[in-house]
Amino acid sequence: MADTCENTAALITEYYAAFNVMDIERILACLDDDVAHDINQGNRETGKEAFRAFLGRMDHAYSEQLRDIVVMTSPDGKRAAAEFMVHGIYKVADEGFPEAHGQSYCLPAGGFFEVADGKITRVSVFYNLAEWIAQATRAGTMTVTTQTTRA
Repeated sequence: MADTCENTAALITEYYAAFNVMDIERILACLDDDVAHDINQGNRETGKEAFRAFLGRMDHAYSEQLRDIVVMTSPDGKRAAAEFMVHGIYKVADEGFPEAHGQSYCLPAGGFFEVADGKITRVSVFYNLAEWIAQATRAGTMTVTTQTTRA
């Protein structure tokens, strides 16, 4: 597949569609074998197997849906960016982060990509970690009461 802005936009759209249903094999099919993954405010990991492990950790601790996704590409299709809103539930405590109690969160995020030969060769994701921690901490101290009424 030639790297055109249309093909790259379709690739990034497919990547996020697979992410939203946590179809790990579909996500990995979008990636180059040696994909570089820049984790938000963390280290770079390289390769599909490292990415698979990352997705497993994410799926264990979080349930996320990405909404209002806007994909932008360079004219040659070699680079792309996406902006979206992350709507999530913090299911299980992740190492180094607050305790998890099923807290919900919503925050803007962005992804940046390099593409070659129809595959994603770099994924860099950014969001405001301090805001995520603030939401998880606030939500973790709230008590939710549900009341059912009958008509």
